[in-house]
Amino acid sequence: MTSGEHSSIPKPNECKLNCYSAVIMFRRLAVLIALSVFLHVGPAIAAQDTTDTAAPHAKQSTPATQPTAPATEGQQNPAAADQSQPVSQPQIIVNPTPPAPEEWGWRQQVTWGASIVLAVLGYVGIMLALRTLRSIDKHLVAGSSTTQAAMDSANAALALAQAIASSERPWIVVTVEPFLTMENSFKVMASNRGRSPARIVSAVDKVAIVEDEKSLPETPEFEKIEAGEEPEPIVLLPGEATGIWALNRSDLGSICGSPDVLKRVERWQETLFLCGRIQYMELTAIGEKAMHETYWCCRYIHGEKSSALVMAGSPAYNKHT
Repeated sequence: MTSGEHSSIPKPNECKLNCYSAVIMFRRLAVLIALSVFLHVGPAIAAQDTTDTAAPHAKQSTPATQPTAPATEGQQNPAAADQSQPVSQPQIIVNPTPPAPEEWGWRQQVTWGASIVLAVLGYVGIMLALRTLRSIDKHLVAGSSTTQAAMDSANAALALAQAIASSERPWIVVTVEPFLTMENSFKVMASNRGRSPARIVSAVDKVAIVEDEKSLPETPEFEKIEAGEEPEPIVLLPGEATGIWALNRSDLGSICGSPDVLKRVERWQETLFLCGRIQYMELTAIGEKAMHETYWCCRYIHGEKSSALVMAGSPAYNKHT
């Protein structure tokens, strides 16, 4: 198990802290709900008490207005009989007794005090809830930072593993060496500079005669090898080398193909390039990742008495995979 996997697993202390915060929030919500119910029940009880106290006053004021009506009617009827012309009776408006002021009893005091306490507790609960949310937000930010650090650590471990694997794989490198026994003769050598054996499964090359290096195609193109024409595989141990091309000054005419082309090469009007590709694989690896390629390119330089063959070409002609 890597260090990234250890860091991504939540610690027991953090889990206990989150559970404790959730329990506290649920208890606070229960207290707020109970206090809100008590606040709604208190005014209802106070309103019922007010209705009960106002009803007796209304009953006492009603009989006081009844005796006055017969007395006024007995006094007005004789006067109306004596008069020759009818006179409209005056309207008597009886105002009810004003209700007595509500008493500030213990129930109203309890309701008022409960409202104040509930408001204070609600404010305190809101502040505690906001504080809890801020704490949860901080934990989430810390968790995301830990996750990002774990991902970075995993990527670094993967890059290190790939670097170790690459350092242990074979590397085929192409170089040019002169023949010691022949003048103006050169050989192109492929050597294994890696730490594991390599098997060369394919080697192709071509000759290109162009004006200069810039006239070469951007990417090298080689003819496809037909089935059955593949060369015999060559196994190179670390430090071993094998020849893949030989060039002699006397072979220049056959390589150019015509005297006119040879003259242009000798006068430096055109340049001779030798390009190739080597495909090899690791003996211990399995799959497509075990196959690798090495591209190489050389330039022939013609002189009056001596010649030279040097490595040349753009990165596309000298890449390794």
